[in-house]
Amino acid sequence: MLYSQVASLRSGSPLLGQAGQKGHRRCKLLKVSASAEPKIPRQSRHEETRSPCVEETTLRSTAPSQSGVGRRQLAAQCALSALALSQTDAAKALELTEAELLELQPPIVPAASLPAAERATIDIFERGTNSVVNIVDVTIRMTIPGAGPQVEIPEGNGTGFVWDQNGNVVTNYHVLANVLGNKNMLRTSVAKVTLLGLDGTSRVYDATLVGTYKEKDLAVVRIDAPKDQLQPVQLGSSTGVRVGQTTFAIGNPFGFDHTLTTGVVSGLDRQIQSQVGSVITGGIQTDAAINPGNSGGPLIDSQGKVIGVNTAIFTRSGFNSGIGFAIPVDTVKRIVPQLIASGRVTLPSLNAQIANPKVAQSLEVKNGALIQALPSDSNAAKAGLLATRRGLSGILIGDIIVAVNDIPVRDAVTLEDALINCGIGEEVTVRALRRENGKEVEMSFKVKLEAQQG
Repeated sequence: MLYSQVASLRSGSPLLGQAGQKGHRRCKLLKVSASAEPKIPRQSRHEETRSPCVEETTLRSTAPSQSGVGRRQLAAQCALSALALSQTDAAKALELTEAELLELQPPIVPAASLPAAERATIDIFERGTNSVVNIVDVTIRMTIPGAGPQVEIPEGNGTGFVWDQNGNVVTNYHVLANVLGNKNMLRTSVAKVTLLGLDGTSRVYDATLVGTYKEKDLAVVRIDAPKDQLQPVQLGSSTGVRVGQTTFAIGNPFGFDHTLTTGVVSGLDRQIQSQVGSVITGGIQTDAAINPGNSGGPLIDSQGKVIGVNTAIFTRSGFNSGIGFAIPVDTVKRIVPQLIASGRVTLPSLNAQIANPKVAQSLEVKNGALIQALPSDSNAAKAGLLATRRGLSGILIGDIIVAVNDIPVRDAVTLEDALINCGIGEEVTVRALRRENGKEVEMSFKVKLEAQQG
């Protein structure tokens, strides 16, 4: 095809040059009567060899007289001559100028620019990737019990994110659970953290334990990285999160570092059972793929701000099934600063002991937090709340807390969740049901919150 185009550029003909056309035209003149043509005279050995298709008069005077064999030979020679001329013309056509070569090339279509939504996703990932780290917890073990060198044994893989420029990194408690056990390991090395610095270089740091809060599946470790290589995350708020808004998860699923998955908020106010058995309320549900290794990583909104900490998935296979959960960032913002400051958490509390679900069910309490015990000098007791007690007629059911500051309370876990964003010493309004003469009466109390160690 290219050969035909080349010949066309030089000759003006699709296949043959002008000379080829002329030779072809002359060969048509061979259609003459055989009986009227004399024999072709034998050429002298010294005569110049010429093309059999020379001139119309020559053809007529030199055509064979008897047999058609001579005519066929001459026709073949004419065809070969025409082909030779056309090939010569095409060969000349191959000597193209640069402009002619560009004319032969197909047009180059520039790549289309990315849609705005894709550019926004790329920007969120690129801004967040330096804030997300890979965490491998390690256990120090002896190669032979009682002797030999100590070795570090990797126990688990997870994700974390840079909280501040002091090197504090937030992750899940269960990411470190294997190495922590029930031991107090504050200020000791518990993990290896891989950080992609702002200079584009990945480095591995020893991470020391700062503090943990198992009840909310949170932990803080610290790395000794240069401040100019640390990029803390931007914290958002989980208060205004709505079902349907876009979510992004950056983590290290199965050890594949800095993996981005996207989805939406698919549910709110979920009760999460963490991998260490604690119950977390107010969880954010997302369909962004969260797999083993994503734990402890940030759940990010479309503004690039953290709205939760990925902590669990609902699955029967052990892998992502489209239902993942994150601890709301408002809870994280209440706990992490305390862990950094003292290594432990002090929570606002009513200083009341709440009955466990089995006890509450045996006393026919279906909804609310039943007060099982209450110190007499507590603020709640002074405000008028009553605990469960034994009377002359048997067990007297204590007050059943159903709301704090209009936040519904279903049990002990939701009561803690209702209080966690309050301040110690803050006065709250507690609504409770009291059973009197076989009836439940709703009552309201003003209680000043006390401090309780978490």
